[in-house]
Amino acid sequence: MPDTAVSPASTATETRELTYGEAVNAALRRCLDEIPETLLYGEDIATPGGVFGVTRGLRRDFGDRVFDTPISESAILGSAVGAAMLGRRPIVEIMWVDFSLVAFDQVVNQLANVRYVSRGELTAPVTIRTQQGSAPGACAQHSQSLEALFLHVPGLRVCMPWTAQDAYDLLVAAVHSDDPVLVIENRTLYPTGKGPVRLGGPVQTPGGLRVRRKGSDATVVTWGAMTARVLEAAATLAEQGISLEVLETVWLNPFPTDEVVASAARTGALAVVHEANTTGGFGAEVVARVAGAGVALRVPPLRLGLPDSRVPAAPSLVAGLLPGAGDISESVRDWLHSA
Repeated sequence: MPDTAVSPASTATETRELTYGEAVNAALRRCLDEIPETLLYGEDIATPGGVFGVTRGLRRDFGDRVFDTPISESAILGSAVGAAMLGRRPIVEIMWVDFSLVAFDQVVNQLANVRYVSRGELTAPVTIRTQQGSAPGACAQHSQSLEALFLHVPGLRVCMPWTAQDAYDLLVAAVHSDDPVLVIENRTLYPTGKGPVRLGGPVQTPGGLRVRRKGSDATVVTWGAMTARVLEAAATLAEQGISLEVLETVWLNPFPTDEVVASAARTGALAVVHEANTTGGFGAEVVARVAGAGVALRVPPLRLGLPDSRVPAAPSLVAGLLPGAGDISESVRDWLHSA
């Protein structure tokens, strides 16, 4: 596994060639350097440097503020709630999003409620870093995409970066936020090819989207690692005379409803593509918001995601379930031609 540690943070703005994993490491390093109240902890994140190597070098450079924990997600998140209420700013890692279900009480009933039940006298600025998605051999208990569960919880911010730049910017924004934030990464992206990442820039405000491609025939909303497949499908369809506008909603809460509605109203067609299974997926909420805004679409909305199935271990079977670029382009083309 490559070493994803990067050199110490600089106060000046600079651009470096980093992988997605290295960008996450750089964001953690910046927050630990700039915010003395920051703590970083989780299972195997200190001495081993994380199961994916993302936190390597941080224990060495920041000492006891970076530490390993027992295998107890409920203890990790429960302690983070208490630490945040007492003035710390914890960044905790849940190794797989699937494991967060062990500590759902700490997230839903405790963390998300701190500001409300204290009448605004307390905050819980906890950042939860985790990863999800379908990867070969991960199997059913390590491959679930669970963002919709967390998006049902008021008081909890959720973001899903796709590019290395957003992996850096969104994590920095999350740690600076006084609201609890869930940052969902995708493990298939950690080692991806290096690209320019601007470090040390202004802290962004949570919210917003990325217009990854402009188009006129349909609006396609997506997020996370699925964005790459959607863009590949859009390029294929462009060769066939179909122009897609691709919106990557890097923040799912707060969700950029107005921008999505405006795009759908302009193109007259809306599709949502995500890696989570279709039933109960957040794509249904996106469709509902556009419909509730009274947008007159010329074709019924389209939702694409995993079928309602457990994720198998065999890579060939996973490939048959997860929508690929070819599946997306074929589905969108047939859908638009049905109008």
